[in-house]
Amino acid sequence: MRRNTFLFVTVSMLSGLGGSAMALVSGIWILDLTGSTGLAALAGLCVYAPTLAGPWLGGLLDRVPRRPLVIGVNLALAAALLSLLAVRGPGQAWLIYAVSFAYGVGYVLVDAGETALLPAALPPARLADVNGWRSSAQEGMKLVAPLAGAGLYAWRGGHVVAVLAAAVPVLVAALYGALRLTRTVPASPAARPARVRDGLAALLARRVVRVPVALAAVSIAMSGFTTAALYDVVVTDLAMPSTFLGVLASAQGAGSLLAGLVVGRLVRRYGEIAVGAAGAVLFAVGCLGRCLPWWPGTVAASVVAGVGLPWTLVAAVTAVQTYTPQAMLGRVAGTANTAMFGPITLAVPLGSAAVAVGGRPPLVVAAVVCLAAALAVRPGRQPAAGGPDRWRISSGRERSRSLR
Repeated sequence: MRRNTFLFVTVSMLSGLGGSAMALVSGIWILDLTGSTGLAALAGLCVYAPTLAGPWLGGLLDRVPRRPLVIGVNLALAAALLSLLAVRGPGQAWLIYAVSFAYGVGYVLVDAGETALLPAALPPARLADVNGWRSSAQEGMKLVAPLAGAGLYAWRGGHVVAVLAAAVPVLVAALYGALRLTRTVPASPAARPARVRDGLAALLARRVVRVPVALAAVSIAMSGFTTAALYDVVVTDLAMPSTFLGVLASAQGAGSLLAGLVVGRLVRRYGEIAVGAAGAVLFAVGCLGRCLPWWPGTVAASVVAGVGLPWTLVAAVTAVQTYTPQAMLGRVAGTANTAMFGPITLAVPLGSAAVAVGGRPPLVVAAVVCLAAALAVRPGRQPAAGGPDRWRISSGRERSRSLR
């Protein structure tokens, strides 16, 4: 299984490198072409908008063989990125939007597909660890990829960045092809059509799945809600230059990188619900710490927040992978991604409006919401590693008590 673990972590590292670099460069490129910050911001919206279609895109993964689909999506993304070579002036800015939207659709499919492929390539006991290492790899790339992408853009322009970014999904497709899948569910044309509501029902059916997903959704939404507030705190309350936001982003990324290294062990010991609740509490503490009128405290709070968010996300993803029948993983993973990341599209503009009363009040509101969500989680019995609530990965039937 070490081979598959290495491949999945490498995939996450490459995806974080290409995705983070291109996400920043797309906005800069549009800004240079049009001179409009508003139009530049729309590139990010194009990437996130397809998240709302997660349940339907995830359903596609349950109708066709997953690995060939994920490989095909990556190759299609490479072709889409190469189409940016046709951009020559403001008249072709629409092409950057189209590629950003295609990238968003591809991200939803690939993310749900990888969530579904992991249980087919790794034993259940390793899922939390590998999910944590994947999170650390992605966060590590976020520390260097935006700077590298912006530097390369300033040196050679957007076309060179697009070509190098197109090479990433080609490499990722090759790595997916090298996976050794030991547990698969063959697609059956005669099977009942994959329905979106089946995925939602499976997501809500088990407390050990719905609670971590809900905690992750609340925490991620509050991270978007506090984006504008953090800007205001840095510039207005702390009287620091806007470039200090880069320091805070790096501090949060460092916390996330460290969090991914230990979260697997915590999930195995305490369970997905407990780790998800702890992550929400840590993110709340980070929000309150950012209200301090002392910049070192703000940096420390960013590290704490960086630990909390990945804990909620890894706990939720691991719960989905562990307690969902293999045949339904595409729909459930897509629905879970929409539940966790969809609310951020509304939380960001709400947070931008809330900052009219100052930067600290939205941070306090976010902390209260996250703490309330964590406290609302009633103590309950976590299914044992081999208990009857854990699905057999290979067939969707319940796991035998003899397995550990």
